[in-house]
Amino acid sequence: MIQVRDLTKDYGSRRAINKLNFSISKGDVVGFLGPNGAGKSTTMKIITGFMAPSQGSASVAGFDVFESPLEVKKRIGYLPETPPVYGDMYVRDYLRYVAALKQVPKDKIEKSVDMAIEKTNLGEVQKRLIQHLSKGFKQRVGIAQAIVSDPEVLILDEPTVGLDPKQVAEIRDLIKSLKGQHTIILSTHILPEVEATCEKVIIINKGEIVAEDSIHNLATMEKGQSRLHIRVRKEVEDMKSLLGDIQQVLSVHLGTSHKEWNVDVQGGDEVVDAISSRLVTKGYGLLELSPSKVDLEDVFLKLTYGKQQGGGL
Repeated sequence: MIQVRDLTKDYGSRRAINKLNFSISKGDVVGFLGPNGAGKSTTMKIITGFMAPSQGSASVAGFDVFESPLEVKKRIGYLPETPPVYGDMYVRDYLRYVAALKQVPKDKIEKSVDMAIEKTNLGEVQKRLIQHLSKGFKQRVGIAQAIVSDPEVLILDEPTVGLDPKQVAEIRDLIKSLKGQHTIILSTHILPEVEATCEKVIIINKGEIVAEDSIHNLATMEKGQSRLHIRVRKEVEDMKSLLGDIQQVLSVHLGTSHKEWNVDVQGGDEVVDAISSRLVTKGYGLLELSPSKVDLEDVFLKLTYGKQQGGGL
């Protein structure tokens, strides 16, 4: 559905993205994830034809973004970080206007607008001026304009930025409801948003892709690797030294105190036996030793900041 090859964008002497390569299949819901300034918005603007690359190519449904821009735009619904709404228009009139711009047939415009309003729950405000709406409702209008032509591809750039927690939850539920109807790219730096809505993740850092996989595979990091949560009765000042000669121990992270630790290990029951035996033999009073999931935040921090959460030693 979407193919990106060697995509590069320079702003003068600064390279925003560098030779990006990735593909997204039809029906995928993909989180395009990275810290602020990583190059997410630049990539989205190029894919949607808003901006030309310095090098490389991008195609949607087999059409090159710059050789066949109209064919691509027919197939894409785009919500930029700032919704492209006109405050002095009524919601329904604005959506009619967008549908016409996107060349929805005249006899289908009303039906398309009804569909967009229903999916985004805008019925109660459809006759109100956009400038009088709350930020959350304006965001909904932005999503409605993106889906009013029923596009094959939906690209959402930071769709919940600046919203309160209730509005964030509402927008996330809306995005979930669109699964299966569109190929969706969600560009964001908010990790819970990706975990709540996406199946696959592309992580970009400093203009380059550092990971591309399913959330499940990224969260497990690599086959056979897991994290153990350890709680002991007596404080352990240096858990790394205590377990240092156990080869399957990969890294050690301090928890809320020196009585709680997280240990990343490679292997199965044998490494659990070795760690528990060491703690018991040394008299620390083992209270808990349980597996815990390595979550997306740990992976994200490791890939973009070179460290893991939890006080890695």
